[in-house]
Amino acid sequence: MDLLHWKLFPLLALLASFLVFFYIQDSSKSSQSGCSLFPHSHYWIASKRIVTPQGIISGAVEIKGGSIVSIVKNKDWSGKFKQVVDYGNAVVMPGLVDVHAHLDDPGRAEWEGFPSGTKAAAAGGVTTLIDMPLNNFPSTVSTETLKLKIEAAEKSIYVDVGFWGGLVPENAFNATALEALLDAGVHGLKSFMCPSGIDDFPMTDASHIKAGLSVLAKYKRPLLVHSEIQSVVESHLETEDGGGDPRSYSTYLKTRPPSWEEAAIRELLTVTKDTRSGGPAEGAHLHVVHLSDASSSLDLIKEAKRRGDSITVETCPHYLAFSAEEIPDGDTRFKCAPPIRDAANKEKLWNALMEGDIDMLSSDHSPTVPELKLLNDGNFLKAWGGISSIQFVLPVTWSYGQKYGITLEQLVSWWSERPAKLAGQHSKGAIAIGNHADVVVWEPEVEFDLNEDHPMFVKNPSISAYIGKRLSGKVLATFVRGNLVYKEGNHAFSACGSTILAT
Repeated sequence: MDLLHWKLFPLLALLASFLVFFYIQDSSKSSQSGCSLFPHSHYWIASKRIVTPQGIISGAVEIKGGSIVSIVKNKDWSGKFKQVVDYGNAVVMPGLVDVHAHLDDPGRAEWEGFPSGTKAAAAGGVTTLIDMPLNNFPSTVSTETLKLKIEAAEKSIYVDVGFWGGLVPENAFNATALEALLDAGVHGLKSFMCPSGIDDFPMTDASHIKAGLSVLAKYKRPLLVHSEIQSVVESHLETEDGGGDPRSYSTYLKTRPPSWEEAAIRELLTVTKDTRSGGPAEGAHLHVVHLSDASSSLDLIKEAKRRGDSITVETCPHYLAFSAEEIPDGDTRFKCAPPIRDAANKEKLWNALMEGDIDMLSSDHSPTVPELKLLNDGNFLKAWGGISSIQFVLPVTWSYGQKYGITLEQLVSWWSERPAKLAGQHSKGAIAIGNHADVVVWEPEVEFDLNEDHPMFVKNPSISAYIGKRLSGKVLATFVRGNLVYKEGNHAFSACGSTILAT
């Protein structure tokens, strides 16, 4: 027996060394691929439909170290490269950049949170989002509160996340405080011209906005404004016993008429003239968020652009998908502010978007817990307002846009290129050499039912107004800085998204 053991010992030692070697190799591969479902840092993505700034091509995109290093047309590669992920006829385009999302972290993570919100973003092809400064607690209005948000996001995000800061009365006239917040890395500021519904984020007026723009001019960053001014005449309607049946959407719609948006934008334009070339706030930029009124409010913005004011405007998929007439009684999933208006207004929004008068799209993902939506009571006047949407904005835009003949290039302009520019993200928003390898792969022709069987990653999927809809456009894969963070229902093991700070 002893002799046999001695003869087997070298073989056992050799076997053990092999096991140790493979264990180390597997552990190494696992640690390297924890951020990605694809274990390579240098590879090619191939497709017959790649959307580039030069048009749609058939070919391949070379990715190395998280960046796009080359783009070749089909005849130039023809399968000659190793480590090719060939998506056939699926569309390959830049990941979406959502400049208007509320992930409510820290402080109200039960409403959403960075982990669930960014998982949902990745599943929807959103590779970068800029988080709003309110609905989290405390609101992001100082360097101290920004630090809390950055700490909450680190190691919890599956896509890249940046941050807007808040412009509120307590800091608006304190240039030192605003400069400190901008120096700390916020991409711009956000303010409300009506009550926000959040106690520590009070409303501003034109004097606050003028002061904020004068500081932003130095940094060449934007001010985003929720543009509604609450009139005394209509505001009394949003009460428990006034204005009609609280379960009727028309009752809520009357409490926030288009005149609120028009009044706010008219006041804003007394200030945006300062942003013109040679003006005292040249370099600053004003961005009107979630435009709902496609009539007088939009006309005012168009005129300001013609005069040379530095101003842009966004709208959201829910204003393009739904109309007031179709919202059922008591279905508070559809409550948001400004409200979803009538079908004729929706048509005007689409026309403005197609003609370029509306610059871009955003989700305004604004979730909460189901209890605050009052789904059982159906009281539109008391329910929390906000549409939960971030996972579905790509198929929603595409599905409802088919009637209007939207193109893949327009999708990229509205959802990637222009939002990236607004947020100062010059390495994002396009499949171009030197840019971050932020890519969404999707099949526009594939239809699916958005029901309880569909994988949903938002924390409270029951509150989304899109549940029950049939949509076109299935997201197959999402790459963030070259990492395959999402693939057909699965996410990378580790949350390796980056917090992006303005410099």
